[in-house]
Amino acid sequence: MRLLIIEDEPKIARIIAEALRREHHAVDVTHDGDEGLNMAMSEPYDLLVVDRMLPGQSGTDIVRTVRGQGKDMPILLLTALGTTEDKTSGLDSGADDYLVKPFAIAELTARVRALLRRPPIQQPDTLQIADLVIDQTTQSVTRAGTAIDLTSKEYALLEYLARHPGQTLSKDTLIAHVWDFDADILPNNVEAYIKQLRKKIDKPFRRPLIHTVRGFGYKLEAGE
Repeated sequence: MRLLIIEDEPKIARIIAEALRREHHAVDVTHDGDEGLNMAMSEPYDLLVVDRMLPGQSGTDIVRTVRGQGKDMPILLLTALGTTEDKTSGLDSGADDYLVKPFAIAELTARVRALLRRPPIQQPDTLQIADLVIDQTTQSVTRAGTAIDLTSKEYALLEYLARHPGQTLSKDTLIAHVWDFDADILPNNVEAYIKQLRKKIDKPFRRPLIHTVRGFGYKLEAGE
C-alpha cells in the first residue's frame, strides 16, 4: 500500500517510515501541514498517518478537509495530547484511530495493519485467489501449499493485485499505489516486476493467475 506520513519531528517520521517500509509499504513523508494536505488531496494514498500539531495546517484540520472532499482512506492521528476530550475531538474530526505519544512502533504498525484491513470493505487477514494464498499478517505467500519467496516489492505488487481480484489495473495505478513519490519508476519497470512475479507465481504451476489485458494493464484472477 502507499502511505503518507505527516509528522513535523524528523526523527519520529523517519522511524515510522522505516518501520512501515519493512512492512512492504511505499511511504512518503512530509514535515509540514500545508504540504501534507496538498499531497493527501493530490495523490492516491491508501492510508494517512498524521501528527495533530503541525506547522501550517493542524492535523485535525487536515483530517476535516480530506473528509470534506469525500476521501475515505483510513487516517491514524498521532498526538502528545492524551486526555479523553483530546481523543474524542480527534476522532470527531474524521480520524479512524488515535495513538498517543510516546508509543511503541510495534503498536503503530499493528494499528496500520488493522486500518488497512478495514475500509472501504472489510479485508480478511488472508487473501486467496484459486490456490494462491497471501497471509497479510505474516506477509507470506503460498501456492498449492508451496511457499513462494518474494522480494519486498514483488510482495507489495502481488498483494495490491490480490486486493482487487478480477480488476484490470493500469501500470500508472500500480505505480501510484506500490511505489513511493520519489521512486524512479517507469511503466517498463512494472512490466519487469510482473515478469518476475509470473516466474514465481505462474510458471511452476499449471494455471496462470496473472493476466495481461492488452493496452490496459494487469489483473489477478483464477480464469478458466
